[in-house]
Amino acid sequence: MAKRLFDWFWASLGLLFLWPFFLGIALLVKLEDRGPVFFKQWRVGQHGKPFRMWKFRTMVVNAEHMGATLTIGQDRRITRIGRWLRVSKLDELPQLVNVWLGEMSLVGPRPEVQKYVDLYSDDQRRVLLLKPGITDPASVKYRRESDLLALADDPDHTYISEIMPEKIRINLDYAARATLWGDLRVILLTLGLWNSDHSITI
Repeated sequence: MAKRLFDWFWASLGLLFLWPFFLGIALLVKLEDRGPVFFKQWRVGQHGKPFRMWKFRTMVVNAEHMGATLTIGQDRRITRIGRWLRVSKLDELPQLVNVWLGEMSLVGPRPEVQKYVDLYSDDQRRVLLLKPGITDPASVKYRRESDLLALADDPDHTYISEIMPEKIRINLDYAARATLWGDLRVILLTLGLWNSDHSITI
């Protein structure tokens, strides 16, 4: 209950005070190619329940039909504004709506698409007991995930066999000892407002 109140309070405050910033980003996205401002994608949520996750669109229209599910290195589908939004993590801001609705938490395992969830082992499926989040300790560790995948001979295999299991392990370990103060530190780390030397153990 405390975590839900924490999420709801900060999501409400963020939506209340950041709406002018939202409008500015929306205008930049729209002006670049006249396409939709938001990208909505079905993800797997808590207890395996699907939900539509919101982001500011960072790729060309219909990018999901023009290449791999994963975004790898300097993916040509990423727009100029989109590249800045991805580096700054500002593309995730619309997920405050998902948090406000109770579909996500501020801190929790990043929700996957069904394609990858179908590959979870029975032990890995324990991560679905947790509410997905905008950020998590694994996201901090793999901040440059797309660059790492760009170095792999088979990015999809590398993600499935190495990165995905490690993300799940990190998130299950964190969840076992998570606190609201720990969540706040993860948020500050994600925003670059906390010295990584003082980060939580992952």
